[in-house]
Amino acid sequence: MELPAEIEAIRQKALRGHHLEQVIWGKILLDSVYVPSDPAAAITWFRMAAQAGYGPAHNMLGRCYYFGWGCPQDYQQAIVHYTLAAKLNDNWGRYNLAIMTMRGIGMQQDLLSAFALFQMGTQAGHAKSMNILARFYEEGWCVPQDKKKALMLYKESAQKGDYRGQHNYAVWLAEQGRIEEAMVWWHQAVPQATLDVLLAMQDIMQKLKNNAVNNLKYAVEREIKSKKYK
Repeated sequence: MELPAEIEAIRQKALRGHHLEQVIWGKILLDSVYVPSDPAAAITWFRMAAQAGYGPAHNMLGRCYYFGWGCPQDYQQAIVHYTLAAKLNDNWGRYNLAIMTMRGIGMQQDLLSAFALFQMGTQAGHAKSMNILARFYEEGWCVPQDKKKALMLYKESAQKGDYRGQHNYAVWLAEQGRIEEAMVWWHQAVPQATLDVLLAMQDIMQKLKNNAVNNLKYAVEREIKSKKYK
């Protein structure tokens, strides 16, 4: 199969040992329209970059073990690679390790350790970490409840493009009667939102007594149908 020039350029760089391109080529092998899916081959490329100490490669190995892509599902190996990615200051590896720690997946639940990891991600400007850290402050999970700080973090997460942060900030705005502002953030969130977030949006919008919400509600319903029957 002949690859588009830009994809072939990535493959050639990967072959020459460029770690970023090795990870990108591995992701293409996992799932793309350019080549048949080959998760086992993807793992080989991730390992090449990981052996050179490249954090994003350890994160992708962690994801492969977490989901069982090209290998048996193994939460312990996922933890190993997410931990290595975090030590190499990879934001996504740190975030994925924090999620497992927060939920007690493959380990005992440890909210304090998860909080520290999300805090590090937030300090590094990672939008998804900000959104989860906001939940800690909103709910008072292992820290004093601080709704003002939670709101600030939701807003910052939203501004940095995380659809969950955008949804959570929009919910707060809607609760304050600032519907037009809320709609701006919901509009931004819809294209990237997962089914669970879209369903949460739909539920809230059905309760809002505001005609201006209708067009957005229809857009949300279209996305829900699209994702349900994909």
